[in-house]
Formats: sequence, structure tokens, C-alpha cells
Amino acid sequence: MSEQWREVVVAGHAGDAAPASAALDDADPVTRQVALGALARCGVLRADQLRASLDDPEPSVRRRAAELVGRIAVARPDDEAGRIDLRGALDDSDPMVAEMAAWACGEQVTVGADTLDALIELAQRAGDALVREAAVAALGAIGQQRALAAVLHGTTDKPAIRRRAVLALAAFDGDEAVDALRRALADRDWQVRQAAEDVLSAMGVERSG
Repeated sequence: MSEQWREVVVAGHAGDAAPASAALDDADPVTRQVALGALARCGVLRADQLRASLDDPEPSVRRRAAELVGRIAVARPDDEAGRIDLRGALDDSDPMVAEMAAWACGEQVTVGADTLDALIELAQRAGDALVREAAVAALGAIGQQRALAAVLHGTTDKPAIRRRAVLALAAFDGDEAVDALRRALADRDWQVRQAAEDVLSAMGVERSG
């Protein structure tokens, strides 16, 4: 770790925001990542700083910014920094950024219509499986009924996504969701079968109907 990083980390633990704020403009992307974390630790990371970092030329910085939006959304729901619209980040050219942005949307729970549409699109058509999985999980956390078709699509995807989709179905009402859960009881992956059994039990629904 460079001396610059050490100074920023120490400043964050000491609650000294000034060095971390200055480091947001450092030439080194790792230092910029550390600066974001230090400001978040101090509890003073602002929405405008996060928005700027979401446009950073370095994907790792954009990913860290998206992660912190999600973490702030949970820790401080009324903080503007946790309510940033991540629609643009969902379209990031780097799958790791898009995946983190999808996760963060799930932590926000309440998202705009355009952002929800983007998550629905990613859940069904993203080329990267991790992005599809994160989008399906976010749709389950958000729980808006019009996302049901995308979650149902996830029950036919790769095993990890099928498991995530089955868990997400707990947030949806109607026969389509229940029927999909019952079909998942016969999935070739035992973890999918177990997840379906657990969700049906939690919903108080019979295994067959």
C-alpha cells in the first residue's frame, strides 16, 4: 500500500474528511476508491461526489461508487447519497459495474420506472450471467408485480440464477409465481429444489395444487 493510500485510510478511521475529499481527484484510481470508502466511513460522502465517481474513467472506481450507494441506502435511508438513480450505471460497459449497480438497486428497493425497466431488461438479456443474477435478485427485493415475467424467465436460466429467481418469487403474488415454484421442486439442481420448498413453505402454499 502506498503512503498516499495509508494517509487516506487513516484519515477515514480518524474521521478526518479533508484528506479523503482531496484524494477523490488523485491520479491513482486505487486512491480514489480508498477515498470514497474513507468518506463513507466518516459519514460525509455526498451524492454529488458519488455521481462524479459513477462517471469515473476507471471501472473499479465506478463499481465502488455503486456499491457505496447501496450500502448508504441501507444504513441511512434518508440520505440523498443512497437514493441516487443508478440507471446509467446499469448500462455500464463493464459487467462488474453493471452487476454492482443492480445489487445496489435492490438495496434501494424504491427505484424509478426507467431504472426498473433497465433491471427487467438485464435480468432477461444481459450477456453476463452475474449481471442477470444480480438483476433478478434486485427485482425480487423491489417486488413490483410488472417485473414478474423477468423473474419467471430467471427460473429457466443457469442454476445460480434459477436459485435466485426462486427466492425472488416470494415477493410476487398470483398463480404464475406459485406454479413456477412448484415446477422448481423438480429442478435438476438440489439447491433450486430446496429454495422452492422453503419459499412455498414460507408462503403457506401446498407443494401441489
